[in-house]
Amino acid sequence: MSTQVVLGIDLGTQGVRILAVNPTGSIIASASERLPLPLDQSALPDGWVEQDAHDWWSATVACLRSLAAKLNPAVSVAGIAIDSTSGTIVPLTAAQEPSGMALMYNDVRSAEYVPLVRHAATALEQRLGYAFNASFALPKIVWMRHKRGDISARTMCYIHAADYIVGKLTGVYDVTDYSNALKTGYDLIENRWPSFIADELGISTSQLPKVVAPGQIIGNTTLQAAAETSLASGIPVMAGATDGTAAQLASGAVEPGAWNSSLGTTLVIKGITRELLHDPLHRIYSHRHPAGWWMPGGASNTGCEWIVRDHPDQEPALLDTLAAGHIPTGLLRYPLARTGERFPFINAQAAGFTVGRVATTDAASTVTYAAGLEGTAYIERLAYEVLQRIGAAIGDRIHVTGGGSKSRVWLRIRASVLNRAVVRPHCSETAMGAALLAAAGCWYGALADAAKAMVRPGMSVEPDLTLVNAYDERYKRFCEQLRLRGYLQ
Repeated sequence: MSTQVVLGIDLGTQGVRILAVNPTGSIIASASERLPLPLDQSALPDGWVEQDAHDWWSATVACLRSLAAKLNPAVSVAGIAIDSTSGTIVPLTAAQEPSGMALMYNDVRSAEYVPLVRHAATALEQRLGYAFNASFALPKIVWMRHKRGDISARTMCYIHAADYIVGKLTGVYDVTDYSNALKTGYDLIENRWPSFIADELGISTSQLPKVVAPGQIIGNTTLQAAAETSLASGIPVMAGATDGTAAQLASGAVEPGAWNSSLGTTLVIKGITRELLHDPLHRIYSHRHPAGWWMPGGASNTGCEWIVRDHPDQEPALLDTLAAGHIPTGLLRYPLARTGERFPFINAQAAGFTVGRVATTDAASTVTYAAGLEGTAYIERLAYEVLQRIGAAIGDRIHVTGGGSKSRVWLRIRASVLNRAVVRPHCSETAMGAALLAAAGCWYGALADAAKAMVRPGMSVEPDLTLVNAYDERYKRFCEQLRLRGYLQ
């Protein structure tokens, strides 16, 4: 087993990242590839976000070829798993080609059909404790049926982003995992597609994929995929997970009582509980853990997206260095990059704000940046308080992953705002979570065993006692600003 690796593939919104990991968790090789220049989203109607699934495969092929060139010929690949964005949907023809553009997780064009879906899914919502919204895949499928009959007529199956890459690797396109299936309406308690999807929404369940547990083998790499990617043929490809789920697994938070904050484009918070949590305001939803437990959590639209928007040409490491000298700032900033929030509160009209002024114009950009780091941490604290109020037990340590966890000053701010230690694994990349699922499927049998063997401790940051009280006072004023705007009750 020492000459074997598993591949974890993270298909993100901007590119593909692949890790080759051995049984002890060491990264033997890695590769990344940006997606081709994105479509001009500004040409689309407001709220529409599309990508071409062909671009995902092109980037994945380039990434796999790069990775293969770095691996010693004596190293063999034992298994592969893929994660990608939750709620992204791809219509696929019988010829296994996209019949239209992929509607991304943050595409909200289906908002007008959400009431229809929710009415049909009332019983499911009550049982599973969540509410459908426009970020979910099922309303997007309903939109296609009503608005794009030409696409619907050519569509054999509606699949998720990770499913498409699995299909290109194995030729099996109609199987998904139940973390991706959640937002398409899969019943995680009865393990079936509910009848209302066909009876009330007019979507045949034959157009929906079969559903298996993350880590279960779906198929093997084909000769054609091997030729394109430089991989061997016959490699098992396991069911993966959503990116939020994979990020949680990468943190080592794989057993009841553990919680993870994954800070990427968005902020995704997930934990593990033995029982299903119900939120009367439908701010959270719960995935099913491969061991049968529940993985409750929610996704905020507040993450790192504002950094790309506000500081496109500035080096984050330099910004962090400069920001460290300005905390705590005198600003209260909610750095929401787009309209609308979904967790820790739901408000389709929510907008970012900054309260206060910077004393000197020379430092304005740096202070505003630092205030954005603080504001994201305030949203994170509010999210954990919401979870506690609905019955979750939150310990004194929070696992952290995602690109935002690489910032030392941000970790210091987050630990001080949360007044809890934040623990970053040696490898905090989402692709590591996919690698763990592959390892559980081909080496360890159980996900917890794979995590114990492969997740290495990294950095632990304790609350800074010189900041805790200041941030506590600022957090309370931040929440008051949310209430003044009607975002919080």
